[in-house]
Amino acid sequence: MPQKARIKIASTEIDKINEVCNYIKGIAEKTGVDMRGPIPLPTKKLKITTRKGPDGRGTSTFDRFEMRVHKRLIDLGLDERALRLVMRVPIPEGLNIEIEMID
Repeated sequence: MPQKARIKIASTEIDKINEVCNYIKGIAEKTGVDMRGPIPLPTKKLKITTRKGPDGRGTSTFDRFEMRVHKRLIDLGLDERALRLVMRVPIPEGLNIEIEMID
């Protein structure tokens, strides 16, 4: 069974995730490494409902805020050259990336 590198990407901005995924996909095509993904994982929705009025008087009106955390998963065949290039991928501000080796 060949070893793989599993890359997990998470961010609140979908455009940044797609940009990094396309960059990694280009690296995989250039080096000829086996790649699976990007696999979309379920989006986590964080919701907060707050009262508009600062005190308890007046009408009951509420503000609803929502933050979505998008996630992608990429499995990359383990090749030293490809892994070095992936480690040098420019990561935008606000993007979380994890790389782990699996069997």
